[in-house]
Amino acid sequence: MELLTTLFLGTPIWMWAFFIGLVLTLLVLDLGVFNKTDHEIGVAESLKMSALYIALGVGFSGFVWWQLGSTATAQYLTAFVVEKTLALDNIFVIALIFGFFAIPREYQHRVLFWGILGVIVLRGIMIGLGATIVASYHWVLYVFAVFLVLTGIKMLFSSEKEHDLHSNPMLKLMKRWFHVTDDLHGHDFFVKKPHPTTGKLVRYATPLFLALVMIEFADLIFAVDSVPAVFTITTDPFIVYTSNIFAILGLRALYFALAAILHRFAYLKYALSLLLVFIGSKIFIADAFGWEKFPPMWSLGITFAILGAGIVVSLWKTRHDEVGSTAA
Repeated sequence: MELLTTLFLGTPIWMWAFFIGLVLTLLVLDLGVFNKTDHEIGVAESLKMSALYIALGVGFSGFVWWQLGSTATAQYLTAFVVEKTLALDNIFVIALIFGFFAIPREYQHRVLFWGILGVIVLRGIMIGLGATIVASYHWVLYVFAVFLVLTGIKMLFSSEKEHDLHSNPMLKLMKRWFHVTDDLHGHDFFVKKPHPTTGKLVRYATPLFLALVMIEFADLIFAVDSVPAVFTITTDPFIVYTSNIFAILGLRALYFALAAILHRFAYLKYALSLLLVFIGSKIFIADAFGWEKFPPMWSLGITFAILGAGIVVSLWKTRHDEVGSTAA
């Protein structure tokens, strides 16, 4: 019992164990029960899965409130909303990767499921390192803040660019490291085939594996923005990690519903840009007013306001696209 109450990164080990156990249970149920066989996930099923993950993510805030108090709860909810929204850009890239490798919809869930396991580990490493650095060098928070402000300004004025996966360095590296098949082999990530020169059986990576690695790489790139964003909201590693994982779990589920209507959120980019600027500037605003930190409830309210405005403007500006597609 003494071990369970020992602090790990400032939080009792039993709280970490409870969270990890909950996530692992969800993943086992996901692949072992609800999606035991490969099948195409429709919009209705996707929305149900996403609603469940959102409910669990929001419901976890009750556990945070019970153990850590109202301030931590507001920070958790703000981080959860910010992470979920920032990860929307990831959906665009995932759709691009699946299209590039021509991954059928019935196999996409398998790729995203195994991808989330990698995210749990990679985000844990990044957040652990970030927490250690921030604890030793508090001024790093100001570096994160400036980085977020500059990133938000760059996003606000940058033009949309086409992504060319053919020239992606990670893809080139993977093709150099592995023998790669041109065709899919069911839901397998690797297959054994005769080598064209020696005739010996050699392990080949399939396009499904390449898609998995590319999605993991894309998430690592997006984490460079999202992890510093949460550290400017709170430096509590437990809040940072749990909000990250719950947000990503739900967003992967929502992918199958959003992939078909991404064009309706074309103007959300500007809301995300303003959100990054706001999050980055909070630490300077708090210093200017002599606050210990920016009020968490204000932060949550402003975050909802910015994102809500972005969603409303996006849906309004693209309403004719919806009408046109319905008529077609």
